[in-house]
Amino acid sequence: MRPTLRKVVLIALLGWDQPRGKCRSVCVQRWLKSRKQAGEFHCFIQELRLFGEEFRSCFRLDRSQVDHLLQMVGARIARMDTNYRESISPILGDGTPTGPLDSASRVGRSTVAGIVPSVTQAIWDCLVGEYMPVPKEEDWRAIACEFLERWNFPNCLGSIDGKHVAIQAPPCSGSQFYNYKGTYSVVLLAVVDAIYCFRVVDVGAYGKGSDGGTLRVSAFGQALQDGTLEIPPPASLPGAEDLGPVPHVFVGDEAFPLRPNLMRPYAGRQLPLPKPVRIFNKRLSRARLVVECAFGILAARWRMYRRVLGLSPSNVDACVKATCVLHNYIYIYILVI
Repeated sequence: MRPTLRKVVLIALLGWDQPRGKCRSVCVQRWLKSRKQAGEFHCFIQELRLFGEEFRSCFRLDRSQVDHLLQMVGARIARMDTNYRESISPILGDGTPTGPLDSASRVGRSTVAGIVPSVTQAIWDCLVGEYMPVPKEEDWRAIACEFLERWNFPNCLGSIDGKHVAIQAPPCSGSQFYNYKGTYSVVLLAVVDAIYCFRVVDVGAYGKGSDGGTLRVSAFGQALQDGTLEIPPPASLPGAEDLGPVPHVFVGDEAFPLRPNLMRPYAGRQLPLPKPVRIFNKRLSRARLVVECAFGILAARWRMYRRVLGLSPSNVDACVKATCVLHNYIYIYILVI
């Protein structure tokens, strides 16, 4: 036997002895083929559209918002039909009610695992340019006017804080995601304007870090440090022009460092503070609570923030960013309509 032929035979025999993966007996499981006849979307959701309050409770959006959202992201998430299987319609991937998505919607588990990250990423990519654009100098000025009018805090560009999003510990991650609460999490760092809209979000920092450390390593923190945020120049305070120009600032709690464009309250809760200092802390706290309220609205609307997410950190980041931009979308959509 020639050497070349002998090698071919030996390789074939070696491959024959290796354990092989189980072959699929069918391309699509039989119970999945009845999606249009017995799936939750075709049987339940279509009927639910007739009842406005129930539909909104289920989807966190009303019918017109869902239809408008589908127009914006539908082309991005639609798939083609083939001779072997029929594609899943975009509305099914847009937001199925809580519960076992695969069995209720009659969609395979691996398919659902691919739907969630792809749809959340599509929502972010399609909406962020319109509903969470990078603020320019004129945008910062408008935010400062809103803070002065609503919260009586001048030259304020936004309220900043971090929120821990609970996750299951990723494999081989050690203590990177372990936070001071005794759970595992990623951090959502957000800047919120005077009307509870997210202006800047940074997602994905390890839960073990502090708010100040998260700000330092974030893209927003780097831009703030480098002076590339297009922050308006210092301006005089209303009624105190004699003090001269005062910088525009973001407001945060004691966890953040004091910087020329980042204001935090005076320390010393256990000590008697002078009256002007107490008044300043009260005003700053009132302005800072805007971001806490925004986080509360976010968690009340999207219940994923109330449980531990069993997703990879990258998929958690996509879900968090999608809910933040949807938060803005709902608020701005209501104002426009």
